[in-house]
Amino acid sequence: MRRDSISPFSLAFLDVMFCGFGAVILFFMIINANTHGRQQQINHLAQAQARELDKAVLTGQKHLAQLNNSRRTLHDELTQTQARAAEIIENTRTDKIQLVRQRAATAAQLQAVEALKADLKSLEEAYKRLEGSATRAQIPGQHRRHFAGPGQRQYLTGLKMGGARILILVDSSASMLADRIVNVLRFRNLSADTRVRAAKWQQVLYTVDWITTRIPPASKFQIYTFNTTSAPVYEVAGKPWLDAGDVRHLNTAVANFYATVPQQGTNLRRAFQSISALSPPPDNIYLLTDGLPTQGEGRSFGTKVTAKARKKLFRQALTALPRGIPVNIILFPMEGDPDAASEYWKLAQRTNGAFFSPARDWP
Repeated sequence: MRRDSISPFSLAFLDVMFCGFGAVILFFMIINANTHGRQQQINHLAQAQARELDKAVLTGQKHLAQLNNSRRTLHDELTQTQARAAEIIENTRTDKIQLVRQRAATAAQLQAVEALKADLKSLEEAYKRLEGSATRAQIPGQHRRHFAGPGQRQYLTGLKMGGARILILVDSSASMLADRIVNVLRFRNLSADTRVRAAKWQQVLYTVDWITTRIPPASKFQIYTFNTTSAPVYEVAGKPWLDAGDVRHLNTAVANFYATVPQQGTNLRRAFQSISALSPPPDNIYLLTDGLPTQGEGRSFGTKVTAKARKKLFRQALTALPRGIPVNIILFPMEGDPDAASEYWKLAQRTNGAFFSPARDWP
């Protein structure tokens, strides 16, 4: 049998091929090991960076919460500052009104002194007259004008004075705190002592005080306040009317009225209904208010009442007003209520009463 001879070249070529193949495999194994190590290193770096970013996010969230707290604190301080500013403005206005009155009183006193210096004899005569007048003026309710009876008109500063039974009906709703709506919103959230000192309400207090000093001693009187309800400021058990000739009744009623704090809305219908409950009824009414009502019987108009809705509530309230009684209106105008003056003027004319809108320094 013949045997093929083995070529040394063939063996060497196979060795080279296998060695090269092994080298390639070794090369890939080395590269793969390095790649895995680098990937782990990159993962560690990415995780470290992610942890740093998480810390930065937490820090940012804390700073954001602190900023929100600071913003709320600043907003609360701003609200309080605005309320204090409104209070200061109203107090300043009250001080100015009092200063004007003091200056007017001082000027009158200086003129009286100069007149008295001119003639000693005139001084003695004037002093006697003034002393007698002062004695009469110190009697609360002293009235120098004669009241001719129902249906007859008698004026003092544009108002009918007198009557056998005089009812003073005062609006004590929150709108009586200021002339502008924004100031009313600020004042109604303040303390009761601050609200009572509001310039507009102080003028209402002075006006009622002025009216009570002019009630005839022989008359009966009563003071009612109204907002969402209506009630007397002072009453004697079993007696719907107070005696104007009794100094204690006058002083107590006025003192109680000075302690009234304006609040809530305005329901004029309830006020007129309280008149019907008085027996015998009044023969002269003084109505002190600043605008048309915002509340009535039945459906609510919500938080904002339009001028049309207020006029409708006013006309509904008139149905509860007893007929034949003169209604004298003292209107302290309010912002955003253009129909109030005309509607109340019509009421005064229809009932044979008077309509009066005082200046800010009156009375």
